[in-house]
Amino acid sequence: MRRRSARTVLASATLATTLTVTLTGCSAEPRGSASDRPGGGPTPVGSAAPSPSRAGVPQGVAPNRRFGVGIRELEFNRGGDRPLPVTVWYPAAGTAGNRAVEGARVAQGRFPVVLFSHGLTARPKDYRPLLDRWSAAGFVVVAPAYPHTSRGVSSFQVLDVVNQPADASYVLTRVLALDTRAGDPLRGHLAIDRVGAAGHSAGGVTTIGLFTAGRDERLDAGIVLAGTALGVGTAFSGQAAPQLFVHGQLDDVVSYRAGKAAYDRVPWPKAMLTLPDGDHVGALLGSDEQALKVVADTTVEFLRWSLYGDPQALRRLPAQAARGGLASLDDRL
Repeated sequence: MRRRSARTVLASATLATTLTVTLTGCSAEPRGSASDRPGGGPTPVGSAAPSPSRAGVPQGVAPNRRFGVGIRELEFNRGGDRPLPVTVWYPAAGTAGNRAVEGARVAQGRFPVVLFSHGLTARPKDYRPLLDRWSAAGFVVVAPAYPHTSRGVSSFQVLDVVNQPADASYVLTRVLALDTRAGDPLRGHLAIDRVGAAGHSAGGVTTIGLFTAGRDERLDAGIVLAGTALGVGTAFSGQAAPQLFVHGQLDDVVSYRAGKAAYDRVPWPKAMLTLPDGDHVGALLGSDEQALKVVADTTVEFLRWSLYGDPQALRRLPAQAARGGLASLDDRL
């Protein structure tokens, strides 16, 4: 883990430096025509926006139990040089727990979908300590390995991060289609009208891009973990989608200041979980178990509220964020 984290730190530092120098001109407005963007052209911010006191999905009740966790692998390709292997975590029948079981039977019910984007030189399974917990709480987590920024790729290209929002939307389209595919284990189990996006570091850039330059109108909420808007800008558009930012103040890869600057530009219901002693990876990859628990529990309550529409989850969220005195919450939800 120590060696892997060092590689991630180095690559992420390259991301910050390269995007700052090369893509400064892209940081204010999205590029491309409206027809190029997933879900059609952008709607002016604030049009048909829900009340700031609630998420944009119908009110509901999130499961109050922990599920077993299943895991499966899918293979997609968005063109010849964009293979997209995808890891899917899902609520499974059987014994509850946070550890995924390959090919486990899907639990009864329909579950919201969360598209997760990894950081530079990482792979989806590096985030199992967090993603297992999301799935155990009742979410299907869809995590592509991006073609030019994941670990082990033959052609590593840091600037390819700006193409990843389109990859993410493509993967989302393919996965949501499984809800009606005869014979697929996920058929009838995906709440295709309750969809969110989340990502860490470069995956945070990808996630912000899904609400700005590459706006995907299917998304109801976002979680940005140690992310920045470099390269994708802060021209948030479309229907209001609540956002939760998580950032450590000791992050020496993507500065807290950069993450906060992106957060400040979000025009919708939002919150920022700040970890005063948090670094770039400890609370996400599991090396800091106490911080991981705070992040996991806070993000779960945010997803329960924003994707299940559960108002009780919104009330519980501040208490989860404050547990142990490890973090503070700027709550504008």
